[in-house]
Amino acid sequence: MHRACAAALLFVALLPAACRRGSDSAPAPAASTSAAATLAKVHRIGMSQCNLGEPWRVQMNADIARAAATRPSLQIVFKDAQNDSLTQRAQVEELAAQGVELLIISPKESAPLTKPVAEVYRKGIPVIVLDRAVDGEEYTTFIGADNRRIGREAGKFAATLLGGKGNIVELKGLMTSSPGQDRHQGFREGLELDKNPGLKLVFEADMQWLEPNARKEMDSALAAQRSIQLVYAHNDPGAHGAFLAAKSAGREKEMKFLGIDALPQEGVRYVKEGILDATFAYPTGGAEAVELAEKLLAGEKAPKRITLGTRLYRKDNVERGGEEIR
Repeated sequence: MHRACAAALLFVALLPAACRRGSDSAPAPAASTSAAATLAKVHRIGMSQCNLGEPWRVQMNADIARAAATRPSLQIVFKDAQNDSLTQRAQVEELAAQGVELLIISPKESAPLTKPVAEVYRKGIPVIVLDRAVDGEEYTTFIGADNRRIGREAGKFAATLLGGKGNIVELKGLMTSSPGQDRHQGFREGLELDKNPGLKLVFEADMQWLEPNARKEMDSALAAQRSIQLVYAHNDPGAHGAFLAAKSAGREKEMKFLGIDALPQEGVRYVKEGILDATFAYPTGGAEAVELAEKLLAGEKAPKRITLGTRLYRKDNVERGGEEIR
């Protein structure tokens, strides 16, 4: 009987200790739950696209969406400014007010979007600028190809293709945008008109990146010029519009057509079909922007500028994936 009481007393004495041990171990599941919540945190990213009227920009959004789909911690909120700078400015302000943790923007024009981008940046929100630059340095990183270099390569190619002699039409992208300005300036440099006096720019117009505008401007060029040997358009839709205008006039066989972008369903296909003589790749930077966004949100540093490469697609190399321009 004495032994039974002693055993009972020992059990009672040990019970609080056992309860205390259970209480001490309780936070472990809670800590695990907290860690899981941290891992599962979703970062909201705003994507401001200047317009979706250009297939190249549709492709950029698709590249961003595809890259984000492999990263569950990232959520992209897309905005389409419908080719209006004031609308894009308002949408940038709206995204910031909604609390996005990072902004990706492809501006319609440099000047009108510089201030809203700077204001977001000053709030401590990282800003990735795609394709078209803004003025100044108040953004995190710019990602884009070297438009001036692409224009220069197009000029060199045109000069060689024409053997240093011929009349040229230039159909420009939006000349209030940095790519339009750079593709124009680079083309002039590549032509080296001082060394090639036989090359003449006989017509130029701003078709604002749009195929219907390019076709209309090419109609004007055809009416004004009885002899045209080459058309250089700042993008493939522009080059295609020029080709259609020339074909409608029965003059497409007298000239060469060069474009920029090299989307598989556009420029590359046009080269394969013999519509364009060449196109230069202009990568969207969408996938690279998402990859960088993930790093920035994790606290990593980023370079101020990331320059993407280009490729030349001609009839003789298009099936091999073009040729890298080094």
